[in-house]
Amino acid sequence: MIALTLAEIATAVDGELIPGAQATDVADQGDLVVEGSVETDSRLVGPGSVFFALPGEVTDGRRFVPAATEAGAALIVTPERVDTTAPQIVVTDGYAALAALAHEVVTRVRMATADRVDADGRPAPLRVVGITGSNGKTSTKNMLRTILEQHGATIAPQGSFNNHVGAPISMLRITEDTRYLVVEMGASGIGHIAKLVSIAEPDVGVVLKVGLAHAGEFGGIEATQRAKSEMVTDLPASATALLNVDDDRVASMRDLTAATVVGFGTSADADYRITGIETDRNGTRFTLTAPPVRQEGDPSADGQPGPTPPVPDRRASGEPAVQVGRGTDHVDVQLAILGEHHAMNASAALTVAHLWGVPLADGAAALASMTRAERWRMELLPGGPDGVTVINDAYNASPDSTAAALRTLAQIVRPGERTVAVLGEMAELGEFSTEEHDRIGRLVVRLGIGQLVVVGRGAMPIHQAATLEGSWDGESVFIEDVDDAVHALQEMLRPGDVVLVKSSKSAELRFLGDRLGGVTE
Repeated sequence: MIALTLAEIATAVDGELIPGAQATDVADQGDLVVEGSVETDSRLVGPGSVFFALPGEVTDGRRFVPAATEAGAALIVTPERVDTTAPQIVVTDGYAALAALAHEVVTRVRMATADRVDADGRPAPLRVVGITGSNGKTSTKNMLRTILEQHGATIAPQGSFNNHVGAPISMLRITEDTRYLVVEMGASGIGHIAKLVSIAEPDVGVVLKVGLAHAGEFGGIEATQRAKSEMVTDLPASATALLNVDDDRVASMRDLTAATVVGFGTSADADYRITGIETDRNGTRFTLTAPPVRQEGDPSADGQPGPTPPVPDRRASGEPAVQVGRGTDHVDVQLAILGEHHAMNASAALTVAHLWGVPLADGAAALASMTRAERWRMELLPGGPDGVTVINDAYNASPDSTAAALRTLAQIVRPGERTVAVLGEMAELGEFSTEEHDRIGRLVVRLGIGQLVVVGRGAMPIHQAATLEGSWDGESVFIEDVDDAVHALQEMLRPGDVVLVKSSKSAELRFLGDRLGGVTE
């Protein structure tokens, strides 16, 4: 975190500063400066950290104040006064205080870097991008970080830190040296993304997809669409809304924002258009073509560097948004990541970077270095027994992502090889659960998957739907327990099998996938 006095933090979070009992070199502890990390997990606290003692679903952060103090916390932020020798700030709402501090830090860094230029004299202020969507957020975030960190100090969350706690914690990691801040924005209800947008105030807001992920929590796909649209509804006219125009629900968001609208996808009206998608065991390939958009620092009409002109909003004319500049640009992209759906994620990342002045070729070269999108996300594990190849995609699952993974499995198989799908529950679908699991079972049959193994009672409708299809040459097995499934698969698999393991995190099939693929970490 940037350096702030305790008094400045207390003002930002609207709290009461209570001095600690530790000896200090200043007369007023409000003048003490802290610049350590901000943590909500006492195990991560180190000397100089700020510890937020937040109430949780399972436990209360106040229980861990002694451990945080012992670890060297310089400040405790708490909803009630606690027994500690460290200074503490008592707030009404710990979560609101965390959000307020994140907003304060982002605002201060924006101001501090407003006039910054890079080595070539081009503007280099802090740039912030927010990314949301029912699927693909984490992969896109990782891809964009990989591109941007080649061009400046970049902060992006580890793992899936995308909620009302994880996202602010990520924002608080920036300093005056940060060039790019990538914020993944998740939600489980209306208003959640709007809150994160109000904290970060993105320069670019990306919406990847609207699907049935977490539909049980949202209450249906229409509510999901409304929640995801919060990414763009409050963006100012100076910002850019980057929308997947292949998804009609996302494309319709162009009518909800004052921001400049830029579209990406395979559609003919996409500003950044994807063509020639191919996928096999070696990865995914495609071509991305960009419009002739004038980028940050390009010469203006008088030959002098000027600010980036906005890409014209195509909402009124229905035409692709283009800006006369250096001419149409395109690049052939090679990913070592499996799945046609990753072409969309990679294109979103390339587009954001390109709008910020990164040549497409540079972005594509950075993406070529990625060996996986994220742990347990379409992760190719060639170390299975007897030449069995395992694709471990069991960190998260929705109807859309499961269908995409199954299609990839069907595409990459070679002649003489057998496809095996090991599927677990897709969680948080609510009233849509039975129907959507049933749909996946029928898709397995249509794709001609050779062997289906369904694990866990929540996924039972997949097995039932597949076995009811009379035209299928494959077979389905239902196993309730994960350990039993591992043993059954070890007996069932044969040389040359290609195995997809897919489920929500709660089904814990990711560990089954690791065991099958020979991963010991």
